[in-house]
Order: sequence, then C-alpha cells, then structure tokens
Amino acid sequence: MKRVLSLFLVIMILLVGCTPSKPIEKEASELLEQPEEVIETSEQPEEISESVEQPKEYRTLLSPENTLSIVRKPGVNDYSLINPEKMTKLPIYNPNSSEMWFQVDLRSRDLTNLDLSDRLNDLLHANFDSKTQWPDKIPDEFNPQMIMKLGKNPGLGIRELHKRGITGKGVGVAIIDQTLLVDHIEYKEQLKLYEEIHYIDEVAAMHGPAVASIAVGKTVGVAPEADLYYIAETHGTFNLGGNFEWDLSWLAQSIDRIVEINKILPEGEKIRVISISLGVVDFNGYEQVLDSINKASEEGIYTVYVGSNPYFGLGRDPLKSPEDIISFTKADAWNKQMYGNTRILVPMDSRCTASPTGTEDYVFYKEGGLSWTVPYIAGLYALTCQVKPDITPEIFWREALDTTDTISLGSGNQEELSRIINPTRLLEKIEKIK
Repeated sequence: MKRVLSLFLVIMILLVGCTPSKPIEKEASELLEQPEEVIETSEQPEEISESVEQPKEYRTLLSPENTLSIVRKPGVNDYSLINPEKMTKLPIYNPNSSEMWFQVDLRSRDLTNLDLSDRLNDLLHANFDSKTQWPDKIPDEFNPQMIMKLGKNPGLGIRELHKRGITGKGVGVAIIDQTLLVDHIEYKEQLKLYEEIHYIDEVAAMHGPAVASIAVGKTVGVAPEADLYYIAETHGTFNLGGNFEWDLSWLAQSIDRIVEINKILPEGEKIRVISISLGVVDFNGYEQVLDSINKASEEGIYTVYVGSNPYFGLGRDPLKSPEDIISFTKADAWNKQMYGNTRILVPMDSRCTASPTGTEDYVFYKEGGLSWTVPYIAGLYALTCQVKPDITPEIFWREALDTTDTISLGSGNQEELSRIINPTRLLEKIEKIK
C-alpha cells in the first residue's frame, strides 16, 4: 500500500489523544490541552496527499484460539523519503507560534551543509533521530548523543528502583495504539502478543514504538521487565473525502480482546493495566468503551487513558538531568497555563523513545504530549503490581498523591506550587501496605 504523507493536523477535541492514522509520513505527537480543562488533540494523519485514495479495507488479525502470537511484522518507516534533499536552512523556533509541535523537525534529515554554530536555541527545540546527519559546525553545548541519553532516562529515581529489582517483572502491560515495529530492541524481548483490530497501516507508525518503549522499554521504560501485549487499532474510518469518522466501538473490541487474552494467561503473569493514549469522549461507541473498561476492571485490569485520572505532563530542558526535580518545568505547549496542585505531574517533554525507522533507532522529541504520560503511568502501576499484587487503582492514586513532592513552576508573581510524582517514595509506601 502506498505510503501516504503526514505532517500533523491539530484538532482540538475534549480529552482526545492520539487518533487513527492513515499510512503516514511523519506523524506528530498531538496534544493541545489546558490543565484546568484538559483538551487533547488528535493525532491525525499528518499532511494528507493531494489525491485522496479510495478507502482501503481495514483488517483484523488475531492469534489462533488460545495462543499468543505476533500476527504481522510491520515494516520500518522511512522518513528520509519525505525530504530527501539536504537542508539549506534550519527552521527558527518561535515560542509564540500556533504550530507548537515539530517546528524544528530534523528527523532523518541531512544537515551536513549547514553552519549551526550560533543556532543553539533552535537546536534545543528540535526533534531528531538516529538517522539525522549533523554538520561539523554545531554549538559546543549541543551534543545530540548526550541529549538522547538523558531523554531515555525515565527519571525521578526510576532506574534506582530497577536496580532494586522493581522492574515490573511478572506483570502484564497491554497497549492499544498504532502500528508497532515489533522487533525493536527496546521491547522485542518483552513483547508477547501483537494483533491488529480494524487496522490499515502497513509500516510502523511514530506513536506505537514511542508509547511501548516509555512503558516497558529496556532502557527507556518505566517497567522494563513487564510483559507487553499490544493491539494496533483504529477508532473509526476514513470516508471517501478523506475525513475521519470516529467510532470507538473498535477500541471497545480491543479492550474486550485483552480481557479475553488475559483469561488464558497463568496466575502470576496476568495483564494488570491497559495503556490507551486517547481521551475517551462521547463519540459513537463511547458507552461501549466504558462498559468494556468496567468489564476489564472486574478482571483486575486497570485502564489508564488521557483524562482517566488526575495527572498531567512536565517539560524539561534537554540539557538537564531528568533525575533532578528542579530540571522540570511546565510543558512547552502549556507554559502559559496555570497547573495548580490538583494533578500529579509526570515527565513528558524531552523524551527519547524507540523510533519506527529501524529496530535499533531512537528519536528525541523535545515537545511531548499527554500521549507520553499515559504509558508512564501504566508502567508505574506495573511496578506497584509487582511489589503488591493485590494493588487497586484507588490505592495507587491515593498513595501517589500522598507521596508527591512539591515543585515550583513559573516565577515571580506567576510562581505556583504543584505536585510531582515521587516513584521511590510511592513504591516504598506501597511495599509497607499489608
């Protein structure tokens, strides 16, 4: 199937996260929400081709009965085909632009003809990947390899928990999202199941490898030894005009499928959490999704999605350590909004994740979105399931709120105190609960 283009179209929809994608060129991570009334944009197919193709037939590929399998191996995505020529100038980052994501998009670009010696600020707001070709003349302060290394770290003491053996081992994490590059080294060993329900893309999407690695990636992830069960799903269809028509019934079917899969898993290896980087709102199939979420809960499976609980995302200077609480700021997209102290804040911006461009490739996203916070929360819940197998979402959120640190955001008259997650204190508190 012909690879269709993609530069994201931001659509402001209440509590809606990543959307379906058509075959893409470069999918953007979405999001445009406000802390006081969360608004999440859909991740639409980015830059639709001039000649709209006739709708393709969506496929559903499931494992044979009572088995777990990788039903398909989507191909890698080649971003170099979008802009194959060498770059002649570097985009300028504008903090006041309405285009809040991907202003300086250097993924798989050739910059070797440029002199970037005096472009530090623009580079510090860039997205780039393992295939980005850098020039000789770049600012001394800008080290792409170091920035990616810092971005892989989930931060805030998570890796110290891993050293103590708290890695999510024995806990199942399910993700419903877009096409996955199933053989990526970040999660290949953790992946137990890959299926597709009402899906169309042939190659790996930007979103799938990112959320999978944030949740269970061996170097990027919060729960690097959790088992991963993955379903690629499209929550709607594209009509003849190329417009997307929402239908959450496919999402409900995917949740039901995870519950079905969970029934054949042995005790001690059950799925405990589903990560869905999408807001569940009143589209067609909404009630069906809520019913499926409730059924999953009855089976001991917690479903976390955009807006499911009181959490929000943080920004970070890419040169500063994610281990240090003072490195965190308001997220780039909401830096003019009041955060308040009713939500628990978790790392979101300046993350380096698995890339769809190759099984050993990574990509750094300066600006994130709530889609990145969902797998972080799911991974953290998996850690608590390991230390307290009878944990419930209610206990998790009660103790998460009780163990937060206070972070100062803003400055001067705009200074505000907010709550930031403290994974170490949370896990220590959970371990003591009888």
